[in-house]
Amino acid sequence: MHNLHWRLGIGFGLLAITWIAPGSATAQTAEIGEWRAYGADGTNNKYSPLDQITVTNFSDLEIAWRWTSISTEVTRQGERINAGLFKATPLMADGLVYVATALGQVAALDAGTGESVWTYDPRSYERLERPANIGWQHRGVSYWSDATSDDTRIFIATHDQRLIALNAKTGALYPDFGENGIVDLSVSLGRPTDRARLTHSSPVAVVRDTLVVGSSLTDQTTTREAPPGHVRAFDTRTGAMKWIFHTIPQGDEFGADSWQNESWRYTGHTNVWGNMAVDEELGYVYLPISTPTNDWYGGMRPGNNLFAESIVCVDAETGQRIWHFQAVHHGLWDYDFPTAGNLVDVTVDGRPIKTIAQPSKQAFTYVFDRVTGDPVWPIEERPAPAGNVPGEWYSPTQPFPTKPAPFDLQGITVDDLIDFTPELREEALRLAARGRLGPIFTPPSVKGESKPLIQSPGPGGGVNWPGAAADPETGRLFIPSQTRLRAVELVEYPPPATVGYFTDPWAVPVPGPQGLPLVKPPYKRVTAIDLNTGDHAWMSPHGDGPRNHPALRDLNLPALGGHSGIHGGGAMVTKTLLIVNSGGRYVIDEAEGARTIAAYHKKTGEYLGAVALPAVPSGNPMTYLHEDKQYIAVATGGGSGSSPPELIVLALP
Repeated sequence: MHNLHWRLGIGFGLLAITWIAPGSATAQTAEIGEWRAYGADGTNNKYSPLDQITVTNFSDLEIAWRWTSISTEVTRQGERINAGLFKATPLMADGLVYVATALGQVAALDAGTGESVWTYDPRSYERLERPANIGWQHRGVSYWSDATSDDTRIFIATHDQRLIALNAKTGALYPDFGENGIVDLSVSLGRPTDRARLTHSSPVAVVRDTLVVGSSLTDQTTTREAPPGHVRAFDTRTGAMKWIFHTIPQGDEFGADSWQNESWRYTGHTNVWGNMAVDEELGYVYLPISTPTNDWYGGMRPGNNLFAESIVCVDAETGQRIWHFQAVHHGLWDYDFPTAGNLVDVTVDGRPIKTIAQPSKQAFTYVFDRVTGDPVWPIEERPAPAGNVPGEWYSPTQPFPTKPAPFDLQGITVDDLIDFTPELREEALRLAARGRLGPIFTPPSVKGESKPLIQSPGPGGGVNWPGAAADPETGRLFIPSQTRLRAVELVEYPPPATVGYFTDPWAVPVPGPQGLPLVKPPYKRVTAIDLNTGDHAWMSPHGDGPRNHPALRDLNLPALGGHSGIHGGGAMVTKTLLIVNSGGRYVIDEAEGARTIAAYHKKTGEYLGAVALPAVPSGNPMTYLHEDKQYIAVATGGGSGSSPPELIVLALP
């Protein structure tokens, strides 16, 4: 059996075309057939109106060109630099494809041939031993054009805390941006920062003439003190800092009283590490904010901890908070928002609403009027279980959306355990008895005081950084997700550590019978939600899953969903198709199914087939039109595997 994710299971004893203001830059608007932002445009819907590739010819796609990442030229020179997976989503504008490598290098390629037009290397690897958290991995660049001139720029926030502006046509630095084209991001957070603990690995958001910059921080820590994840904005032309939004409110700012004992003074993280959605017409940027220090213990930060694990709508010109919603009070589960919401205009009960639909790790979708912040459907505060960890503070309630329903498994009971055969069911019951089952928001406990918590979704479950896609024509949201159980128990960190308690050593995989998952399928899925009604339109298993396992192959099971990987798969919507990474079915082993992009019927969820790739795709797919031909591009390979990092570009024969 080749399901690598479930083979990791171990015993618990060893126990992640809008209106634009006159004179403003065009970040959200793109020419038809271009892909100018991580999510196609500011709405983050990953939608394109292109229609050459259809339900009838998708399987005919073949490689039009491929580009080997220039990161390989650096990594060949020594073993010190261990480049991770090639995760970038390329952009396309004015006939050029722009992409970032895992090392944060930038390349501009001819959209029809893949030939290099220019490259830029910030050489961050000469200034930094290893970036914080995920190491040498980068998810992409950002594009900006000036509506009053032919000035077009590419921006990247680098691993070593620099914001760099490049001429989109030539790759040259702008001497009047910051200092010779570079802004030092290490000096404006309000506290000294340790370069080893803070980095930048996602595209910056572009709102008119403003760049909005988040950050990524090291999850594991032994101190309660950590760099803060405050969000900053810079002028696209000069690099001058416009504002800072304190994701951890300071002093007498709104929300500071939710950090009791003045814990706002030293608590860190609470950062925006994923991408951000932008409403160009309103001039708003929507911040999906993560967990504070640390992920599973908050005794040193009593209170609800605004704006942790919140969506915050900010005026991009001034940095003023317009509205906010906190999805998790006093987070203890690593339920940070890992991705941007989707901006979709819908009609609910006859009323047109500009919405933001924000999917989450906890498998909820929170839907708001993105102008006012009012929930489209009621969100109820319901009682949440308390725990008994020394010094911990527990929120008595947590928010539960009444619509839409959860899109993946939340919490776990014995009824969720697999029952393909009586023997597997019996073993699943024995294994589950070694852990502690419970509803979502059940808090972890101290090792030895009770059984390990089986957390569902565990970290990396639900939705992850690839996010969801949306069809603006129908108002449907498409969410790839995964059921990812993790066992969590806390250990005390004695002085000189000041973190209190943390996991031992991290949340670990939960074993199931004979290497199978502990719970019923689907293990990865795509869920379509109609945002006009809040109802699920369909759900389809994503990938074959372990149906060819020796214990299952004679049962003639349908697709169970699932393959190796840490997220559900990156999605993209076109006029004709829903396309999602790594969902191939009817394969002998799951590794083969992972090396694909798969297509679904947008209306019914019917699986339409998959196209084989040379390696597993790690970046989100995108599509563009060049010289009247539609292409699909996706980053593949890299990391510790044998496949080189390559941008694979597909087209019809």
